Amino acid sequence: MEIARIERRIGVRATPDRIWELIADLPGWDRWNPVETGLEGTIAFGSGIALTERIEGLPERRAATRVGDWQPYSQLVWAENRGLWFRSMRYFEIQPLEEPNSCVVANGFIFSGLRGEMFFDRNRRPLRHAVDAVAEAWKTAAEA
Repeated sequence: MEIARIERRIGVRATPDRIWELIADLPGWDRWNPVETGLEGTIAFGSGIALTERIEGLPERRAATRVGDWQPYSQLVWAENRGLWFRSMRYFEIQPLEEPNSCVVANGFIFSGLRGEMFFDRNRRPLRHAVDAVAEAWKTAAEA
């Protein structure tokens, strides 16, 4: 395996507009996201986003990422080269449901390359806790 993925999906009682509002306000992530804070940059194809990543059980780190894909009210994906044979992607997705004011949101990490797979294998538990914490915090903020 050269790609490792961990994700959390959760139902949220809010509109895609409300959920995207939280994503689009990069400086506001400090108010709801326990993992990625101190975001600087803009959401645009290829633009840079700098952030501080705090995953319990791992050292805090400052990351310089690039937006790889985004679609308003639907998704934000950023990528980071983390050395030779190690690339990570972080994503946030919004899927509207037929029921009014209801969505499923997902957040996750994708690691690729030999060292990415090794990082994932060593840190599966802290990564699981991180995506779970972000999902719960995102839901709470969107439903407030």
